[in-house]
Formats: sequence, structure tokens, C-alpha cells
Amino acid sequence: MKIKDLRDQTREELLLRRREIRKEQFHFRMQQQSGQLEKSSQVRSLRRDAARIETLLSQRRIAAAAATPSTTTV
Repeated sequence: MKIKDLRDQTREELLLRRREIRKEQFHFRMQQQSGQLEKSSQVRSLRRDAARIETLLSQRRIAAAAATPSTTTV
């Protein structure tokens, strides 16, 4: 999945996609352990997609925190 496509998605869509990727990763790991996985490169690609989503979510979290004015005074 391309980062450009992910940037267009909402937070909820990204969270849903992350959950789907985690399920797929689990199933691929089970297939890999039992010797049924045909394309081991799929595991790597899913891991990278998950990392892209995590990066976008953390960037959005940081941007939201920066946009919110701090109310604490010293």
C-alpha cells in the first residue's frame, strides 16, 4: 500500500486497516510455522504496511498535540 493512499484516509479507516493487517500477519505466521505459506514476502510487505500506518497515526497525534495550546503555567 502506498503512503499517498494512506494519507487520504481518516484516523478510523487507518485503525481499521491496522487491525486487518494484524489479523493477516497472525494468519501468515501460522501458515509459515506449518509450512503452508507460499509467498514469504507477504509477511515483509504486511509488516511494512503496518509500520506506515503506525507512522501516520503518530504523526497525526503529534500534530494534534502541537495544535492544542498548552494551559499549564509555571
